[in-house]
Amino acid sequence: MNTNKPLAERIRPLSLEQYLSQEHLIGTNGSLTQQIKKGIIPSLILWGPPGVGKTTLANIIATESGRPFYTLSAINSGVKDVREVIDKAKQSGGLFTTKNPILFIDEIHRFSKSQQDSLLGAVEKGWVTLIGATTENPSFEVIPALLSRCQVYTLNPFGKKELEALLERAMQEDEFLKSKKIELKETESILKLSGGDARKLLNIFELIVSSHDQEPIVITNDVVTKLVQQNTVRYDKTGEQHYDIISAFIKSIRGSDPNAAVYWLARMIEGGEDLKFIARRLIILASEDIGNANPTALILANNSFQAVNTIGYPEARIILSQCAVYLASSPKSNASYMAINHAQQLVKQTGDLSVPLHIRNAPTKLMKELGYGEDYKYAHNHKDNFAKQEFLPDEIINTKLFDPGDNQREHSLRTFLKSRWGDKYGY
Repeated sequence: MNTNKPLAERIRPLSLEQYLSQEHLIGTNGSLTQQIKKGIIPSLILWGPPGVGKTTLANIIATESGRPFYTLSAINSGVKDVREVIDKAKQSGGLFTTKNPILFIDEIHRFSKSQQDSLLGAVEKGWVTLIGATTENPSFEVIPALLSRCQVYTLNPFGKKELEALLERAMQEDEFLKSKKIELKETESILKLSGGDARKLLNIFELIVSSHDQEPIVITNDVVTKLVQQNTVRYDKTGEQHYDIISAFIKSIRGSDPNAAVYWLARMIEGGEDLKFIARRLIILASEDIGNANPTALILANNSFQAVNTIGYPEARIILSQCAVYLASSPKSNASYMAINHAQQLVKQTGDLSVPLHIRNAPTKLMKELGYGEDYKYAHNHKDNFAKQEFLPDEIINTKLFDPGDNQREHSLRTFLKSRWGDKYGY
């Protein structure tokens, strides 16, 4: 028994049968299940928060498909390391076998453009099957040329049942834990502190068990809270505080408190958070929580992202502060956010409804003969550039999806829409 290894490493799953969670990927009808069983693995990106099994799944894919497995960490690997591994991979696999090696790159979002470029040829020619793991949105952090050659699969945080099952497995399988008398009476605190991160859950669990000299070791919410508070670590930009503090930051701005917003911004900056990550979240917030109550917010947030990307640290902190204060001090509206949510739900409920004939495109003679575009009223040919006509499918006419918010700018929108549509949509 090697208790120098962390508990998470000691009980790491070695097969699909042992792997908990991610049923949408590796369950009976999972999108990866049949590919793994057949050994036909595309290059792919595993995207999800820390501790959800990205590295474990990559190892299992290699084992189950019988592939040679090479691994690199983007934290301490450069272009030279990538090329060396690719050369080794070419010698052990290559074009003339379906068993081409798997190259796993942890935290691929940390690779520079040149480092990611160095992977393109090997992926394109099939010398390796790339599996990248990232906690950041691949659309922003992986270059388009590489992203287009990979399938992206999203891994979800562990749920309560899965985390509790993981604790039970640990007590049943790990030699160190089996040698202890453990009574797991309450799990709420340890699950909450884990934040859906299985690795963190097991680390906390092992810390608690190791801190007790007397048995039985009774684990309650109070015991967990007191012990973990004594061992609280500084801001971890890849762990729980990464998500908790960005949540506090966003909610402070949404709640119109610039003081709290700047405080949480400072916490992230001092903790070494990626400034582009913060700037991207401000762009999302500007649209989701402010929207048309102040359209300038989105413009400022987008320009702030560009400026942060250009200027870099430390001056970029001033730009982020200006943007955060502006957004926090702005009127708020989630009307556009709610509108698209309602519209998407309606689409799921009603399916692919037909486009009304009068607003269909009619590029051919046959289409015109079938009535495409007939009776369409060109708005600019009418008074005030408006002609009342129906634009929704027949099955959902008069459906109101956008409801302007209660603020000065959207009051004007409401007045304008009512002047055009009268009582049709209840404006």
